[in-house]
Amino acid sequence: MAAYTFFTNPMSRGQIARWALHEAGADYDQVLVDWTAKPEAFTRANPMGKVPTLIHHSPQGDRVITECAAICAYLADMHDAADLDPSEAELADYYRWMFFAAGPLEQAIVGRSMGWEVPKEREAMVGFGSLERVLDTLEGHFADHDYVCGARFTMADVYVGSQVDWGLTFGSIPPRAAFVAYAERLQARAAYKAAKAVDHALIEESRK
Repeated sequence: MAAYTFFTNPMSRGQIARWALHEAGADYDQVLVDWTAKPEAFTRANPMGKVPTLIHHSPQGDRVITECAAICAYLADMHDAADLDPSEAELADYYRWMFFAAGPLEQAIVGRSMGWEVPKEREAMVGFGSLERVLDTLEGHFADHDYVCGARFTMADVYVGSQVDWGLTFGSIPPRAAFVAYAERLQARAAYKAAKAVDHALIEESRK
């Protein structure tokens, strides 16, 4: 048995977790989840019925990890040799921007895509304020940082970078120079290319 069982669908956020698995060099078995016929083992592990869901078959017993940011952070912790965890000096940026992407960035993008406009006078009531403020804040960071933690790639870049990469691809994030340059650095990584190749092949196969 592989170290991990990976429940996913190639047309989902599972692409983020697969990239994280490849960056970590993790040994995994994939289980493809059909939206209309979800495996019992999957819904037992994650009653939400959402992918990605990861089961780590650790020596101490099975551990279930859901939520993409959590999966990324967990894999970095479990695979020290991959050098994806932050140093003490990098911890603040690592956690700040990973949670920023999981919170304000995703909320603001989903809100805009759903047509939910927050009245100007009520922006203080929501965690993201406005999409423009979120994007300006993120752009300000990448204007003078190659990666989330500065000059070095960490697992935070898998999560934050996936949000940027996805947003640029589908138009939910504007192609500002700092975002495009950041995405291009990530796309050049061997693990990114390998993970995307698997999911793109699965997507093509599903269309036949």
